[in-house]
Amino acid sequence: MVKNAINCLAEKLIGKGYHVQIFNDKESAADYINREIDGKIVGFGGSVTIHQMELFSKLSAHNDVCWHEERQDNMSIMEARKKASASEIYISSVNAVSEKGEIVNIDNTGNRVAAISFGPSEVYLVIGRNKICVDLSAALERARNVAAPLNAKRLNRKTPCAVKSDKCYDCKSPERICRNLSVLYEKPTGAVYHVILINEDLGY
Repeated sequence: MVKNAINCLAEKLIGKGYHVQIFNDKESAADYINREIDGKIVGFGGSVTIHQMELFSKLSAHNDVCWHEERQDNMSIMEARKKASASEIYISSVNAVSEKGEIVNIDNTGNRVAAISFGPSEVYLVIGRNKICVDLSAALERARNVAAPLNAKRLNRKTPCAVKSDKCYDCKSPERICRNLSVLYEKPTGAVYHVILINEDLGY
């Protein structure tokens, strides 16, 4: 059933102009991305999925890779985010995607949603099957009430959603991470977009 959902989603995304590849597991998906990207300046958005796929270490062997979560030099987190956003290729996961192919992300500083939307000449979006939602409303619900609380807890934020680990409280906490919402209704113009669909639960 899930495989059929992934295949249907792939058709919708292709119709929107995305280049789509489907994989059964994160290992084969990571190997594919590692083969496709060579000798490039690569930036990463904050992502548990990217960690799980070990993409940073794989691509670092033959690319100039920048990621604020695993900085290789003395640059600050903000400097790393800016360098990643100015990369040739940007890689990120997403918080949710509807069965119609509407891609949803919630961000704090906005570096991830900004780089996904504009700047790099190529963007890779890696999506595990657990991110697929029936419609846009469900995708927004997932991003706010599943992904954001889990990420806030992972980042040790002292927000109601992180402490209670259940839902978004639309809080006014200075440590709130859900501040910037992006919905890709269609593929943005001006760049090549690759969507990597994986028939495995990955990330938040």
